[in-house]
Amino acid sequence: MKKEKIVDKPECEETQTAESELEQELESVDTAESETENELEDLEFLKAENQRLKEDFLRAYADAENIKKRCAQEIEKNNKYAISSFAKSLLSVADNLHRAIEAIPEDKKQSCTEAMSLLKGVELTEAELMKVFDKFGIKKMEIIGTVFDPNYHQVIQEVEDKEKPNGTIVAELQTGYMINNRILREAMVVVTKGGPSEQH
Repeated sequence: MKKEKIVDKPECEETQTAESELEQELESVDTAESETENELEDLEFLKAENQRLKEDFLRAYADAENIKKRCAQEIEKNNKYAISSFAKSLLSVADNLHRAIEAIPEDKKQSCTEAMSLLKGVELTEAELMKVFDKFGIKKMEIIGTVFDPNYHQVIQEVEDKEKPNGTIVAELQTGYMINNRILREAMVVVTKGGPSEQH
């Protein structure tokens, strides 16, 4: 049986192998570094994208809340003032009831039983109508003795009165009404002239 000779590898082959392994390790390190850089870039991109989406969401949420508030205000406004035209039509009924009450002379009120019964019925009807008005935010303007305001009053007549300031309302020819702090019908009034100017 022949003995095999063990031949030692030349040193240059070992060096080449070591260099090759080192190169592979360096390539692996480069690849790992490259992958890490890519991952960092991806992470930065995702962070920026997340921030952008968050800002978009907050803007959309704020817009939605503003729309919700505006809609609520519109609904409240419509609920308050939707009956304005209907209420304005009823004001002539209130006027006529008041005229009917004032039409009965004072001497007839006590002496005539029929007149008293009629008067009582009309007064109750007027009081009921005022309750309905109050329920829906409709109120009479209390203006006698106050100073004329063109936003709420319409002057029909002026009377001389040097004792009262100019523009003082002394009589009301047509009652003015408000609905939820908005004018429903302006008052027609008689005002003074010739007196001192009102000081503001």
